[in-house]
Amino acid sequence: MKHTLADVVDIDLHKQPHRPHLAELQTLYRMEGEAGRRAATRQGLWVAVVVYLLFFIPDILLIPDVAFYTILARLVVGIGSLLTLEILFRLKARTKWLDGTCAAALVFGYIGWLVPAMMTADTDSMSYYMIFGAIFMMGANLFFSFRFRLSVVASSIVLVTFFIALSFFSEHNPSYLIAFGTFYLSCFVFTSYVNWKLNRERYKVFLNAFEAKIQQNEASERGMALLRLSNTDPLTGLDNRRAIDQQLRDYWNDWQRLGKSFTAMLIDVDFFKKYNDCYGHQEGDRCLILVANALGEAIKDYQGSIGRYGGEEFIVLVRLDTREQAAELAETICRTVERMRLVHEQRRDGISIVTVSVGAAFTRNQTGAKLEKIIHEADRALYAAKANGRNCAKLFDPNDPQSSDESENIAALLKIAIDQNLVSLVYQPIRNVVTGEVEAVEALMRLTMLDGTSVPPSLFIPVAERTGAILDLGRWAIKTVCRELLVDNHVPLVSVNVSPIQLKTPGFATSVAAILGETGVAGSRLAFEITEGLEMEMHSGILRCISDLETLGIRIWLDDFGTGFAGLSWLRLIDFDTVKIDRSFLHDCATPKGRAMLQDIIGLVRNRGHKILIEGVETDEQLALMRRFGIDHVQGFHVGRPAPAETLRAQPEDTPRAPVRSIARS
Repeated sequence: MKHTLADVVDIDLHKQPHRPHLAELQTLYRMEGEAGRRAATRQGLWVAVVVYLLFFIPDILLIPDVAFYTILARLVVGIGSLLTLEILFRLKARTKWLDGTCAAALVFGYIGWLVPAMMTADTDSMSYYMIFGAIFMMGANLFFSFRFRLSVVASSIVLVTFFIALSFFSEHNPSYLIAFGTFYLSCFVFTSYVNWKLNRERYKVFLNAFEAKIQQNEASERGMALLRLSNTDPLTGLDNRRAIDQQLRDYWNDWQRLGKSFTAMLIDVDFFKKYNDCYGHQEGDRCLILVANALGEAIKDYQGSIGRYGGEEFIVLVRLDTREQAAELAETICRTVERMRLVHEQRRDGISIVTVSVGAAFTRNQTGAKLEKIIHEADRALYAAKANGRNCAKLFDPNDPQSSDESENIAALLKIAIDQNLVSLVYQPIRNVVTGEVEAVEALMRLTMLDGTSVPPSLFIPVAERTGAILDLGRWAIKTVCRELLVDNHVPLVSVNVSPIQLKTPGFATSVAAILGETGVAGSRLAFEITEGLEMEMHSGILRCISDLETLGIRIWLDDFGTGFAGLSWLRLIDFDTVKIDRSFLHDCATPKGRAMLQDIIGLVRNRGHKILIEGVETDEQLALMRRFGIDHVQGFHVGRPAPAETLRAQPEDTPRAPVRSIARS
């Protein structure tokens, strides 16, 4: 199992910055500002040479007899120093060589001027002119930013040279020698001390700046680590919802401005709650990490983005050119996770490994399209993938009525359906095969649009379940059944289809009890049909709800038996009053194989002690076959078409009605 990015971020947050040793600091100090010091040294020497050459004027005024030689010396030393410096500068020599050149220029400049100047016959002028030699000492210590040792060496040479020259003026009185010697010595001491202080201050400034830089880098690194942490899912190391939402905006903006199309995919781990409940949360976390790694492997060649969208749901964003590429990648993701072969034995759909369902949406030209649209379309495609049996990928198709914008219109319609009387019930008879009497009816919901157009149940029921509107519709249906037929005893029993979403909703059984109390109808007059083909998680909440409904006297029927994989488990867990075998098995009885399968299913159910109801009886031959098979009840167009409540209420009062006990639990 790979390490997650969260681990790396956690380490960064506790990491201490590197603190270099003294030798490292000194090396860094010498290297710090290397380019700036090189430029300053070059500029300083040019200024110094210009000033040095301008001193030819005092040469002419004070020592005219040797001025030619002093000026020549100035030119040689000045031009030679500048040429040497420029050559070293262009060769990108280190700063210490440039400093050395400048220090040598000061020393040779002083000596080169002093030697010919000492040959002058005007010794009085020269004895005073020598004071300007202190400028060279000051230049070594103050004008250039030499290191302390180099400054001391250069100024010491100037000082020694001065004292040697001073010895040639021995004929002067001692006061002159003491005054000038003291002056030069004082200049040497004070300028050297100032140079030492300046170097120390520069080093302190460097240390302070270096420490501030370390702290700034540390703060920046911690800030970046915190930013990564705030954008990272701590379990899988993938981007979290906040980060992926920002990337989605970037993808969307690129599509809007630059036309870069992309696909958004929502990936849901199938039956993950069962996996968590069975194997524990640690294994559940490991499962999510492995799935996240597999998703990353599947999209690594696409340079896409992947994040954890919450719980067991992931999201993938990839720039693609066509819908076909999006469909192919979605299928690749499914198969990549499937190839992990991660055991999941708690599934009841015939698969024993971890799989994912993928819903994908591809950008398409829509006027006024909004960012949330593509995620909404991917979510609807994911719902379709789940409804299609899971472990598959669905690409949103705007032309498919199950996923198109029409379903959004239906969702809006369902919000007002009850208040606007757009929803109604019709009732299909359920007959006793032996007596032929109607012993019950099944309530079937119908929906019409505002213009009176009918909406097929196959279209609006999935939308109602997806949007949660099924909860209000379900309560309305139960209350309407009681008021239309049961209060005045028009029929002995009415079956109502109940969605798994209703059974999962806390307080559902209580709301049913309230309806029964309000209408004065006994619970034994109602049967709730649970469809096997829909998702039914066998957790304690649903089983408790079913138990509470049975306590109210309500019969529990298993609808569409044989269309899913959970039917046998439900037969084992719940004592159903009646099992409705799906119409497809009856319609397959035209072949010996189909007939044998139906008989096997009937035998299985009968051995469990449940009553049997066969749906889809449409011919005399099928009804005769049901008699031969000893079926209890049948339903279909041949024995009764759906009709409104008025039709049932219009039956003569003396029409014999079958006793309720005829389809009650034995």
